Amino acid sequence: MGELVLRQDGDGWTTLVLNRPDKMNALNVELFAELEQHIADLEGDDAVNAVVIRGAGRCFSAGNDLGAIAGGSDRVRPNFQAQVIERLANLPQPVIAGVHGHCFTGALELALASDIIVAAESARFADTHARFAMSPVWGMSQRLPRRIGTYRAREMMFTCRTVAGSEAAAIGLASQCVPDDQLDAELARLAGVIASLSPYSHRANKRLLMATDGMGLNEGLAHEIYRSAGRGPDMLERIAAFQNRK
Repeated sequence: MGELVLRQDGDGWTTLVLNRPDKMNALNVELFAELEQHIADLEGDDAVNAVVIRGAGRCFSAGNDLGAIAGGSDRVRPNFQAQVIERLANLPQPVIAGVHGHCFTGALELALASDIIVAAESARFADTHARFAMSPVWGMSQRLPRRIGTYRAREMMFTCRTVAGSEAAAIGLASQCVPDDQLDAELARLAGVIASLSPYSHRANKRLLMATDGMGLNEGLAHEIYRSAGRGPDMLERIAAFQNRK
């Protein structure tokens, strides 16, 4: 595997780092190919209970590599990048995107595939499809409205305006906004908290949330009541540990 996406393992959690800092982590097919391989490795890795994705250097990612698009080298198979993003979204582990600097268009679609977005104060989010006579094919039209509401999403998509980290937290695009010098520590803290909790629950909860997204209340309740995974194999052990804590 090359060096366009780096894997760094922590205590029960893993960081994937987009590593084209000289190109502001622009998303080309080679980077997506490495990202897909890392995702494939994580799909069956029971030792990893949380995944962080972030960018090296000055930003998360400036977005799709426009030079590759213009040169006709942005595809290796139909819907390749969209499929990789879907695999990221469908990882059994909770996924956290840590965003600093630019997070534009394709990069925003990548970040939106995460379960939680943590923004640094320097973060800048935008959907610039309309600037280049494009429309989304990686999930923007579906995931952005689910994060921030349909009319805020329309405003971002129709104007291509930039949303700063603090505003992203205010409108629900990010779960929080932290100073840049605290982003690393907050990502480690959050991933550590998630990793310390039940991997069985995380996987079961994520399946429930994904399966019932878009359902009406009654249908969603029925799915949870009758199709939830229920108790995990180590439930009694965890209860005993809680009761015996000092």
